[in-house]
Amino acid sequence: MTQHPWQPISPAKPARAAKEPLNRERIVDAAMRVLVSNGYDAVSMRKVAQELGTGPASLYAHVANKRELDQLLVERAASQMDFDEAVDPERWQEQLKSMMREMLRVLRANPGVARASIGQVPLGERALRSTERILALLKAGNIPDQAAAWAVDLIPLYVTAIAFEETVQSASNWTPEDVEGFVRGLREYFASLPADRFPLTVALAVPMTSGATGDERFEFGIAVITAGLASLAEPH
Repeated sequence: MTQHPWQPISPAKPARAAKEPLNRERIVDAAMRVLVSNGYDAVSMRKVAQELGTGPASLYAHVANKRELDQLLVERAASQMDFDEAVDPERWQEQLKSMMREMLRVLRANPGVARASIGQVPLGERALRSTERILALLKAGNIPDQAAAWAVDLIPLYVTAIAFEETVQSASNWTPEDVEGFVRGLREYFASLPADRFPLTVALAVPMTSGATGDERFEFGIAVITAGLASLAEPH
């Protein structure tokens, strides 16, 4: 049919936007979204591929397997750490505590990364910078080489365990009242145990169940770790 001159011409369909190329950054971005939204157990190559609107096979050109993906998640979290203050031998203990607090802050900001890091040896550049920082602080305090080498495993393990426990607890969706009720019940249970068999547990029922909220227990842990390491320091 001949089109009349006054009839409007249908606009051309807009060209489809080119699909953004897949790369490691986009894959880690997607994995982080899945991790924060659904927890660590939901993170898989297939789920991440779905988040990106592609198939799992396309991910393997950039990430070898789930284990490498876990490393990349840990590396992404490590990149958020701030520890630019110069190492001060006179303040190495307080600086070490501050670094452990910073590690916990980052893990809390990226729920699920603690689970991804368990059993991993951090190999990314930013994660290795954290390792180097801990070693520098320990050597500034004259900690023997072997003790420093083992402490660089102990310290992240402690902080990660705290963060992982918090992630598990938050997954239960407990309210502050729920936590208070649980602690009260636990205290009553300890106090009700046979005193002839568990005399110290009964006697310490209150202090054992104190500090269940807040950072009191975490601060106690980093104080014990730091003091223990300081006791190993070699004389100048």
